[in-house]
Amino acid sequence: MKSKASHRVVIVGGGAGGLELAVRLGRRYGAGVVTLVDATPFHVWKPSLHEVAAGTIDIHREGLSYAMLAHDNGFRFVAGRMTGADRAARQVQVDALRDSDGEEVLPARTLPYDTLVLCLGSNGNFFNTPGAEQYAVSLDSTASAERFRIELLKAVARKGRAGAGAAVEIAIVGGGATGVELAAELHEAGRTLAAYGLGVEAVPRLDMTLIESGPRILGPLPERVADAAREELVRRGVRVKEGCKVLEVAQGSLRTSGGDLPADLFVWAAGIKAPTLLRDLGLPVNAVNQLVVDDRLRTEDEAVYAFGDCAAAPWQGKTVPARAQAAHQQAAYLARVLSARIEGRSPPAEPFAFRDFGSLVSIGHAEGVGTLMGGLAGRRLLVEGWVARVMYASIHWSHYATVLGWWGATMRSLAQFFGRRSRPRVKLH
Repeated sequence: MKSKASHRVVIVGGGAGGLELAVRLGRRYGAGVVTLVDATPFHVWKPSLHEVAAGTIDIHREGLSYAMLAHDNGFRFVAGRMTGADRAARQVQVDALRDSDGEEVLPARTLPYDTLVLCLGSNGNFFNTPGAEQYAVSLDSTASAERFRIELLKAVARKGRAGAGAAVEIAIVGGGATGVELAAELHEAGRTLAAYGLGVEAVPRLDMTLIESGPRILGPLPERVADAAREELVRRGVRVKEGCKVLEVAQGSLRTSGGDLPADLFVWAAGIKAPTLLRDLGLPVNAVNQLVVDDRLRTEDEAVYAFGDCAAAPWQGKTVPARAQAAHQQAAYLARVLSARIEGRSPPAEPFAFRDFGSLVSIGHAEGVGTLMGGLAGRRLLVEGWVARVMYASIHWSHYATVLGWWGATMRSLAQFFGRRSRPRVKLH
């Protein structure tokens, strides 16, 4: 039932957590209370950006329109990029919306708020590595993932003119989940591209090198999970270099502590940082621009909350990890907190408590590895193969079930399954 409350909640950032929060509140209070701001017109689940980059999913089919979601779930959607906030006047500044030619579609706007929630996600952290920002692509948005996909197709076409035996050399910097998943997805994409032919004399191989500066890939996960992932990547022909630091990125080559490597394409997946915009709000931030929040996800300003990748929330003497499951849990918690604020009630007494249910890593559409928290035994359970892959897919499904409802998410999955028979397995345009 929609409330007639006058409290205005502005949520900036329509990622996994921000969209789920807008849906939860919008269904209850309506568009007069809940506003979602995002710079893009549609939503794609960020953990699937490696599939966008490889072309194995199409953002124009996968993407969910924010305008549609707003209509169906009772919140208001404002398209545009946040440029700042006047905390004294409680107003958010939203930049003009422009088309690809730079023509203004919507003017700059100012949105008043009573509660501001910031969930702006994160960007790639190049750690001031020379040439990295210029030549490498960081998979932190649908735009960057699409840019890499186009560059990949162009590189395949160029190398294809060289005839049989040619290869597109791809360097992936960072052996975390994103780097590992991208390497596996590109392996599958390469086999599909070879099968299609693409109208070139000979489709080149995709030769990949995964570079990790730490002692092993998937550092936050148990060693046996990392070993299983490494073994599977090597079996698929991926070169895995651990304990190797990237010193400089140049056009066509990479200088590392283990020597120079040739590369046609570079992907940077070595770390994250929050948008620099957050430093201009006059609120405490950490070294990677994340807003410092308390155990109730509140900043120093009691009217401003933050969660997801852009926030540093306390957890067991460190901070909540930047994972989709954390954003999902924080959105559910904040829905209760903000409902109390909207209705003028006392907020929940308990602080936010992150529950780590383990991590799963996709290493292709039929394989996966990961750990689940053994709640009864108090230990971690290793899962591998198709079991891990099914669990990984179920996490994806649960996000869309929150946004679309159980029936909507199920119909979407069925449409994807049957639609694969009428379109290429890799996006070719």
